[in-house]
Amino acid sequence: MVISLVVLLEALALLAAAGLYTFQLVTGAPVASFWGAVFTLGLLLVFSAWLFAVGHFLFRGYRWTRAAALVAQLFVLTIGIPTMTGGLPLAGLAMIVPALAAIVFLFEKKVLAFASRTGGSSGAL
Repeated sequence: MVISLVVLLEALALLAAAGLYTFQLVTGAPVASFWGAVFTLGLLLVFSAWLFAVGHFLFRGYRWTRAAALVAQLFVLTIGIPTMTGGLPLAGLAMIVPALAAIVFLFEKKVLAFASRTGGSSGAL
């Protein structure tokens, strides 16, 4: 399922950002608050793990994953739009385009049917 792949790629991108952030912290990049930077790193790691779980369970057809994926895409849009208009258009587009694609995929009939199965079928929780 394409939507699962988009969500998993977003999770990988967050994990890569956390790795870069960790590298910068270890090499002594200046930060305003060390504990604030550690908190930010923790948020990146937790959100990445959450997206990995959402992508995995979306692939398996669990019902709750559509709402979780939609919320994640809305968060990405709230970061991507100001990034694009704030002088980093490529980084902003790299966030906005997959988020919009994921939102469109989330409302396709095949995804709705797959993630809303009932009766004897397994997977939809």
